[in-house]
Amino acid sequence: MTEARCMWMRGGTSKGGYFLESDLPAETEARDAFLLRVMGSPDIRQIDGMGGADPLTSKVGVVRPSEREGVDVDYLFLQVFVDRPIVTDAQNCGNILAGIGPFAIERGLVMPQGEETRVTIYMENTGQVAVATVQTPGGVVSYEGEARIDGVPGGAAPVPIEFKDTAGSSCGALLPTGNAVDEVEGVEVTMIDNGMPCVVMRAADMGIEGTETPEELEANEALREKLEAIRLTCGPLMNLGDVAEKSVPKMTMVSAPRDGGAIATRTFIPHRCHKTIGVLGAVSVATACLIEGTPAHALAETGEGRERTLSIEHPTGEMSVVATLDDKGEVAAAAILRTARKLMDGVVFG
Repeated sequence: MTEARCMWMRGGTSKGGYFLESDLPAETEARDAFLLRVMGSPDIRQIDGMGGADPLTSKVGVVRPSEREGVDVDYLFLQVFVDRPIVTDAQNCGNILAGIGPFAIERGLVMPQGEETRVTIYMENTGQVAVATVQTPGGVVSYEGEARIDGVPGGAAPVPIEFKDTAGSSCGALLPTGNAVDEVEGVEVTMIDNGMPCVVMRAADMGIEGTETPEELEANEALREKLEAIRLTCGPLMNLGDVAEKSVPKMTMVSAPRDGGAIATRTFIPHRCHKTIGVLGAVSVATACLIEGTPAHALAETGEGRERTLSIEHPTGEMSVVATLDDKGEVAAAAILRTARKLMDGVVFG
């Protein structure tokens, strides 16, 4: 295959190619080979493809009509590595998810329902469901608006997303080891999965302040080696197996909030330091903040009540997670605000 119909979109703080499943090769190996050529991987500049030389701009969403009751479309997320010939479905992506609703309407998979259209999305990577609300005035997707998210300049139409039943989506349990805290490589960590497998630890225990820029942290070779040692040990403990060639778990170092939020974060995804934080990563970190005994809980400002808004601080701003607690004080549901924008619609060549 040498070409395919494609829409390039910004979803949240990420960017990538959105494809109908029917427009891609049916066989996985052929599909992945095509996507590697489309992105220009492996090459640190991705100069011969559409990728932006960063994991956040080397992403793919694959969409098809759903046959599941009460679900509009199925969404498969694929991370195309920048510097290695790897395409993986080992994780979900809540940022690319923000563009799935608009894309599904644009492609005619979902009919507009008035000024706003709710699109129910089955996330194939994790077997969970999300509901995105898309602005459709006059029956047409609108990307214009005043909603703002940190990490993206300017305003856009809001795309609020509700997540359902995300606990243990990849690891089989919210806390796959059964513990709020474990010691790995001499460091106290929380292994957690509320939509994204994450390992959460104190920044101070990793020898950093938690205020450093992503560039400073990436240049810290000792930090990167220690993070990777912890990650490789945590992989099997989180029921993820050998994670040497996987993009999960994400590694989040937390410190006390500095700008009025709930917690401050620095996240490796897993080998590059995130300029922001992933949507589902933020949900997992917010959940860790609400569990007594975790390194995050001791540092976090979590507020009170059944509904808590936790502002997760990251290098370029914050991401707010609205968590609803059940009678046991556990996170029963989470929602987040994202935006999306269509950048290009046409044919991409591999």
